[in-house]
Amino acid sequence: ASYSYLLGAMWLAFHSTYIIIFLTGLPANLLALRAFVGRVRQPHPAPVHILLLSLTLAPFKIIEAAQGLQWHLPVVLCALTGFGFYSSIYCSTWLLAGISIERYLGVAFPVQYKLSRRPLYGVIAALVAWIMSFGHGTIVIVVQYLNSTPQATNESMFVCYENFSKEQQDVVLPVRLELCLVLFFVPMVVTIFCYWRFVWLMLTQPHVGTQRRRRAVGLAVVTLLNFLVCFGPYNVSHLVGFHTGKSPAWRMEAVVFSSLNASLDPLLFYFSSSAVRRTF
Repeated sequence: ASYSYLLGAMWLAFHSTYIIIFLTGLPANLLALRAFVGRVRQPHPAPVHILLLSLTLAPFKIIEAAQGLQWHLPVVLCALTGFGFYSSIYCSTWLLAGISIERYLGVAFPVQYKLSRRPLYGVIAALVAWIMSFGHGTIVIVVQYLNSTPQATNESMFVCYENFSKEQQDVVLPVRLELCLVLFFVPMVVTIFCYWRFVWLMLTQPHVGTQRRRRAVGLAVVTLLNFLVCFGPYNVSHLVGFHTGKSPAWRMEAVVFSSLNASLDPLLFYFSSSAVRRTF
């Protein structure tokens, strides 16, 4: 009875969290998307607007939480949903890194950056981020069709992308470790360095106004929260899983935190773009 009560409480918490994320994230991201589409369609859009536009397209899932963390739809949809969701997490990390690089270069080398700035560079950076993340995300499809997710209580219901056998974990856990190191820690280090230099330059230059300084600090703080709060727990679960040889019991909770970036990203858009501020 206590176990059933715990499962019910977890389902209610996950369901409520995803609903809040959906209700706050969807309208704000749609407003930001409208602003970025308008800005990109103008002549000579900045590369950062192309990167920010790509960031608004990262999806988040809600179906499993609404159905008690079990998948009732066809197996192929589970694989495709997992592919899009987990790939978008790591696409977001590299897009955030690209935005931080653009911001740092624009402040540290303003003349050279303005002379060499091309919209094509933003397109290339966004494509590289999507290709890297979705290329790694194919492991979700491969594992799913290798029958790596056992059936749950009956033939029409199973837990999506969990409960691997020992042989399957020997493949999945090293891949998760590689995802954590290459697609989380590397872009996080790049982002921290760029925003440290960006904020330092903004605060020390006398001609920079107070509002611009506040936006610079806000942009850095929101981005850091994205890495530490949203993506940090999920990637730490990769490290713990590789060390212990099995997925940690709190991995599902870590996945919920990953969805919070749908609510945090609009704040990042607000601090990054005057077009978004006007739209809001």
